Amino acid sequence: MHSDIFTVSIIIPCFNEEEVISSTFNKLREVLSSVDWEAELIFVNDGSRDNTLNLLKKLRGEDTTVRILSFARNFGHQSAVSAGLKHAKGDAAIIIDADLQDPPELMNRMVEMWRAGQGKIIHGKRTARLRENLFKKITAKLFYRLINILSDVSLPLDTGDFRLIDRQVIDSFNQLPEHNKYIRGLFPWLGYKAVPLEYKRDPRTAGVTKYTMKKMTKLAANGLLSFSKKPLSISISIGMFSIIFAILFASYALLSYFSPKITAIPGWTSTLIVIIFFSGFQILILGILGSYIGMIFDEVKGRPEYVIEEII
Repeated sequence: MHSDIFTVSIIIPCFNEEEVISSTFNKLREVLSSVDWEAELIFVNDGSRDNTLNLLKKLRGEDTTVRILSFARNFGHQSAVSAGLKHAKGDAAIIIDADLQDPPELMNRMVEMWRAGQGKIIHGKRTARLRENLFKKITAKLFYRLINILSDVSLPLDTGDFRLIDRQVIDSFNQLPEHNKYIRGLFPWLGYKAVPLEYKRDPRTAGVTKYTMKKMTKLAANGLLSFSKKPLSISISIGMFSIIFAILFASYALLSYFSPKITAIPGWTSTLIVIIFFSGFQILILGILGSYIGMIFDEVKGRPEYVIEEII
């Protein structure tokens, strides 16, 4: 049970959102005007290069519940969420993007489910992604299923960052020392009870998505490498298979040399195919190892996850 008077921190990461930020603020205020709980709005300016920060400062002048964390440069969406959680003062927090694809109207429903004790994490589960291209829908669906196959922790399917988190979960999350955080995987890893709230994801109200193909690929790789060592195990298995295949191929070549009944096909084509295949496989293994080593390198440097230039 939770007390009648409590505060929820609304964390809104922003990167070049000047076209939509005022609409987002107005929509949030409209929703929050009808709830029976208090809220603080934490806008995290992730190094925006447009007029986003100035617009946020203007909103702060209109509403004292607005807090602004402004990064010195663009550190990424996951870092922006981490900063918001670090500075959240509420009994719970809700993470929601500035593009209004996740409906703010569901925030009160999340709070109701949390207050009823249904779970310490209420995560939004997308049943549909309206007006998103087919490629993005298919790759997103495949990614969530692939990472669950490979991951040591079961991650909820079709779930983004839109969720409510209890204060106890926030405190546990803030104790995690790692820098390359994959937040969608860390909350399940913490082990607190989580329940889904299904919804249809709307298209952006304005502007364009800031998740380019490069950023989505980086996020997917970070999620996979952070929560699974199975790529290494798979590499070992394929390596063993390759060795067995090479031994069998060498045995066949040896028999063909001594036996007149077995004739080896002359030519360089088959030899080149084998060389290219195994060379490519070795490069792949080195790439996987390099990715893990790169993540270790980032962690041991001990650099901060983000740098805040200004707090308003």
